[in-house]
Amino acid sequence: MTFQQWMQHVRQRTELALDHHLPLASHNPARLHEAMRYACLNGGKRLRPILVHAAGAVSGASSEVLDACASAIEMIHVYSLVHDDMPCMDDDTLRRGMPTCHVQFDEATALLVGDALQTQAFITLTNAPLSANTIKELVATLARASGAAGMAGGQAIDLGAVGKPLNEAELEQMHIMKTGALIRAAIRMGALAGESLNQQELDRLDRYGKALGLLFQVVDDILDCTGTTEALGKTAGKDAAADKPTYVSLMGLTGARAFADDLLAQTQHLIADTGESGQRLKDIALEIVQRTH
Repeated sequence: MTFQQWMQHVRQRTELALDHHLPLASHNPARLHEAMRYACLNGGKRLRPILVHAAGAVSGASSEVLDACASAIEMIHVYSLVHDDMPCMDDDTLRRGMPTCHVQFDEATALLVGDALQTQAFITLTNAPLSANTIKELVATLARASGAAGMAGGQAIDLGAVGKPLNEAELEQMHIMKTGALIRAAIRMGALAGESLNQQELDRLDRYGKALGLLFQVVDDILDCTGTTEALGKTAGKDAAADKPTYVSLMGLTGARAFADDLLAQTQHLIADTGESGQRLKDIALEIVQRTH
């Protein structure tokens, strides 16, 4: 299976797993359940599930366990997108080439979709066929990455930084929390799911996840500046229009691209000793640098 075929295979597995773990639209409250499924089951890159499965290849985790972990972290990611798109936050009308959840339904429903997806993620994790201690570690990993010390805290910093200059250290901290925390958590969850890696191996994968999360954000900033709305599936140039600090605004386009190359080299070094089992992780970093949307 080629890398592209493997990624598509994981996306299909994740779609089926999400369909299984989400409430049925025919069950009450039907409108909320319909909106949850609309937000989750309309495609997307599925980067975080792909990372879960890639790290799971290193740890030797079963596909069933990885599907549960992938579904849980994707629910958290989607909840964050639904809330980010709302008028009180980024106020966007397009996501993955489709109307955002609050546009397709309404603002109150979109708010509840985010709330419900967050709790559904932890329900999914607690039902995974793993030891109680591993489930505890998985829940703690996802909770830390989602809350005030991770994604939610990073978003708060981002909202407070509009129109304000940030230095490189401040910008890095914001993105390590806002975008990087879930990417880092996806790697750790896939690594924990195999219940086989020692602490040193987990730490190396964690450092890989930290570098990869930052790499993803740098490339995202570059694409916001250079991409089109049609290619991105979301509004291009949104960050610049909102006067948000980005790596392009801080370093310039050439500097941001050079920084992305440095981060790519870091990721490849950190997993150099994983051998064939880590090949997907190496491929993912290259894919992030080369992506156009």
